Amino acid sequence: MTSVFLVLFLALLIIGVPIYLALGTTGALMFGIDGKLLSFAQKLIDELNSQTLLAVPYFVIAATLMERGGVARALIGAAEAWVGHVRGGLGLVCVFSCTIFAAMCGSSVATAIAMGTILVPAMREHGYQAHFAAGIIGASGTLGILIPPSLAFVVFGVLADESIPRLFLAGVIPGLMQAALFSAYIIWYSHRHNYSRRESLPGRERLRRTFHAIPALMVPVIVLGGLYTGIVTLTESAALSAVVAIVLSLFVYRGISLRGLLPVLAEAIRNAAAIMIIIAVALAFGHWITETGVATRAVELVKEHKIQGWQFLVVVNILLLMLGMFLEVFSVMLLTLPVIIPMLGPLGIDPIHFGVVMVVNMELALLTPPVGLNLFVIANISRTPLAEVVRGTLPFILLMFGLLLLITYVPVFSTWLPQLLMH
Repeated sequence: MTSVFLVLFLALLIIGVPIYLALGTTGALMFGIDGKLLSFAQKLIDELNSQTLLAVPYFVIAATLMERGGVARALIGAAEAWVGHVRGGLGLVCVFSCTIFAAMCGSSVATAIAMGTILVPAMREHGYQAHFAAGIIGASGTLGILIPPSLAFVVFGVLADESIPRLFLAGVIPGLMQAALFSAYIIWYSHRHNYSRRESLPGRERLRRTFHAIPALMVPVIVLGGLYTGIVTLTESAALSAVVAIVLSLFVYRGISLRGLLPVLAEAIRNAAAIMIIIAVALAFGHWITETGVATRAVELVKEHKIQGWQFLVVVNILLLMLGMFLEVFSVMLLTLPVIIPMLGPLGIDPIHFGVVMVVNMELALLTPPVGLNLFVIANISRTPLAEVVRGTLPFILLMFGLLLLITYVPVFSTWLPQLLMH
């Protein structure tokens, strides 16, 4: 019977049914056939009754406000003041700005939109090839779910029952490594194609732009500093980020007026509601999988066949990459983690380390066709053909594959900082 429901679920996905409806329909039938339909409804409510999940809408609101409120423009201005004169400087500005912006909003799509809207036209104006400019924005935007705070780590922490502050710390070094890889490639490519340099700004202008960006740069310090010093909880830090985003957008950078605030908040709440519905039905779906013994049987198979941890990680990486070509980030995580998480302990795999492996895979999912969300976002905002965007992101995808292998088999990159700062 379990296999019948799984086939039904896959069939619904194939014919284009939205993920929350496919999960919800299958889950309702699973519970209903045992006469427990009321239990399914109760389970949905129970899963949403979570202090940790309450952080999700706050982070979504913060991301939307920062995208629209002028924060991105201030960060870009400061980064341009210091590295804009280097050959390929606008590309470096994109990577640096995305890295900092990611430390505020936790969303890849918001990061790509906020930076791409400003930087793609600027790069095109300064002679950057269309595919290269689009590739830089698309790839750099993925840092939004690796650099803390990250919605992907929040969801992973809820599903795996792991410390979300530890997961946030685990993403710092891999995120900085990814930014360094991208920067090195941009410099090499720019020298190879002899891109022109921009004039260096006077010292006074550099300082002016830097001071203008200080309020934005203080956001990750306030939010993450409060979280790791124990002053605020995760949910409180998410709420704090939303409040700070409102203050910056309305009164500091003035990218949003008081009249325009309500429509932006409404859009953010709609986006958050969509994520919460998917999470609720997926958690109920995962509960059913656990009750039917699918996860337990998977663990038994691993033990029977004496599968090693490194072999398991190879298989999981391939599976996640394949699923990421067709499903969006949260769908992949919510479908696979209820089965994967119970196997980590018997195989000696640190869940914190695996969380980073999962998120790097999800970064690749944002860039791999046919359903890479960042590809469509960049194609839309840059008015670049999708084929050109894919061409531009391909070198960055290859770099990320190399990073994925390194992160997968050298756990210390993920585990060192959490172990150092959180005993």
